[in-house]
Order: sequence, then C-alpha cells, then structure tokens
Amino acid sequence: MNPGQGFAANLATALLTTTASYHGLPVSTTHVSVGALLGIGITTRQAKWKTVIPVLLAWVVTLPSAAVLSALIFKGGQIFFP
Repeated sequence: MNPGQGFAANLATALLTTTASYHGLPVSTTHVSVGALLGIGITTRQAKWKTVIPVLLAWVVTLPSAAVLSALIFKGGQIFFP
C-alpha cells in the first residue's frame, strides 16, 4: 500500500464515521477502517482473502453470540436477584 492509498482509506473511514455519528447511527471505526482497507485491496487486486474470510466470519458470529450471552447472564441474574 502506498501513502496515497492509505490516505484514501483513512479519509473514507473518517467521512463514514463522522457521517454516521452526525446522524446518530452506531458504527464501529474498526469495522469501517477494515472495510476501507479491503476496498483498497480489492481495487489493487492485492486483497489477502485468506485473512479476510476469518475477519468476516468473526463479524457474523460476534453479534448473535453477544446477544445470547447477555440474555443468559440477564436471566441468570434474575434467578439469583429477583
């Protein structure tokens, strides 16, 4: 990645994060930054798909896992602290 590509990825991250914040939308700067870097990698045909696939899988698994775990903890707390 050259400096111009890095600048483009950082600028895209800054614009998307700022726009989402302005509109009150929740956004992860890490996810946006990784997406911007992936966009540069796809454009230059240098994306490392063996690295991208586990990251995407982690994003898909994280949300439902957190929901289930928090529900279990909440229900467990209701049993001990009614």
